[in-house]
Amino acid sequence: MSVLFRNVLVYDDSHPDGASGPTSVLVTGDRIAAIGDDLAAVTPADAQVIDGKGDLLVPGLVNAHFHSPVNHMKGMLPSLPLEIFMLYESPDLETLRPSPREAYVRTMLAAMEMLKTGTTSVQDDAFFVPYPTPEVIDAVMQAYRDVGIRATVALDQPELAELDKLPFLANLLPTDMQAELADPPVFGRARLLDSYRHLIETWHGAEGGRLSAAVSCSAPQRISPDYMGALDDLSRKHDLPYYVHMLETKLQRVLAFEQPRFAGRSLVRYTADLGLLSERMNIIHAIWMDDVDYDLIAASGASVAHNPISNLRLGSGVMPFRKLRDRGINICLGTDEAIADDAVNMWGVAKQAALIHTIGDPDYKRWPDADEILDCLFRGGAGAMRRGDSLGAIEVGRLADLALIDLDTAAFTPLNNIRRQLVFCENGSGVRQTVVAGRIVYDGEKLTTVDERALRAEARAIFAERKAALNAARDEAARWLPHYDAMVARAAARDVGFNRWLGYSGN
Repeated sequence: MSVLFRNVLVYDDSHPDGASGPTSVLVTGDRIAAIGDDLAAVTPADAQVIDGKGDLLVPGLVNAHFHSPVNHMKGMLPSLPLEIFMLYESPDLETLRPSPREAYVRTMLAAMEMLKTGTTSVQDDAFFVPYPTPEVIDAVMQAYRDVGIRATVALDQPELAELDKLPFLANLLPTDMQAELADPPVFGRARLLDSYRHLIETWHGAEGGRLSAAVSCSAPQRISPDYMGALDDLSRKHDLPYYVHMLETKLQRVLAFEQPRFAGRSLVRYTADLGLLSERMNIIHAIWMDDVDYDLIAASGASVAHNPISNLRLGSGVMPFRKLRDRGINICLGTDEAIADDAVNMWGVAKQAALIHTIGDPDYKRWPDADEILDCLFRGGAGAMRRGDSLGAIEVGRLADLALIDLDTAAFTPLNNIRRQLVFCENGSGVRQTVVAGRIVYDGEKLTTVDERALRAEARAIFAERKAALNAARDEAARWLPHYDAMVARAAARDVGFNRWLGYSGN
């Protein structure tokens, strides 16, 4: 199959104007075969021809951090600190176990939204309540297969008891409640590794490499060093991204002084001392870190996934963007989960990433510019996926993951600066075509791969029936709230030597 885009501007991060052309781009199979003004001699007779009308062809956007299992929960919770948010979001209850069909449909909800707004790749750090099963793993992967997106999926599951993951809680709970949180999950390390074997053997490299596996330890405080090391072995053996949430909240910084196993070390230093910081690692959030932490990350070659909207929604703080860029750390961008962003639209993330850092530094010359944000969005995401040589740019030989952006819209009228208008003006509504692995999966009117209307209707029916169980889960979580409130407040009051809350003076 071949597709010829005629009369298009081509996004080019090395071009002074941000784009070259008008020109033509030929896609053959899943790759970009040629770029030039006259491609008649190399274009197959049966190629599908798209008249670009002078519009802009950009690399497909990469959502570099995401959790699909709460796609159905947009708007369900108010803004809350992460530790309280998680209490309500994903309680470990059997009543919340999804059927395979439920997992399939909820995965589809966000995948469809991403493709229609030009996102062609997603890194899904999928957690499963109460634990993963082969049938539900297969349902998630089948949804990504059917919709046509590029997806790299990990199994984000804790291994340790709740009391071992959080500070202060053991002393804040009555004795009878302590007992409920003292036991580790029944689905332990051996079964989690069996689940990874199923994911990798069944799905890694499927669909010509469009579907792939990653590994996830969730966060260092949530698992044992042995399991963390076993995941690193899998990551190294198969060259898989390794997802790790680190220092998203101040409470996680305080944990270093409250859990003996950390011996005063930050989660970054702890991971480095285990020998597990590597270029395969995706460090997610990276907010409550100091200069030593960022130096360690830079030396390791790890990527950092910046999720500015989620961080604002949960009041986690602001990652110091310039500290990372100055060290040469690869930054990618993510929505995080639908319940913490309330959209799965990377244009909003890009705009927020460009804006939030302007109020953290009075020196405007250190604020992120549009070039840097687009670098994070395209090449940064590709690097985090371990695909830096095949995604993230429009060049001959790279994978044909593309989005065609309509320039005859309010966002680009008049056309003043392509880079800035992509970051500050485009919201996804201007996407004319989305192409993944050379296949047009969105034609500007509808997805070409699935019946979106039918899937939305099915989702409404499924989750209307699940409301009672979700409400009961929230009621169950509420009895823990006073104790979690006290824990979060105690951590907030702790002096850790620096601050990531803008405008907060500590009183």
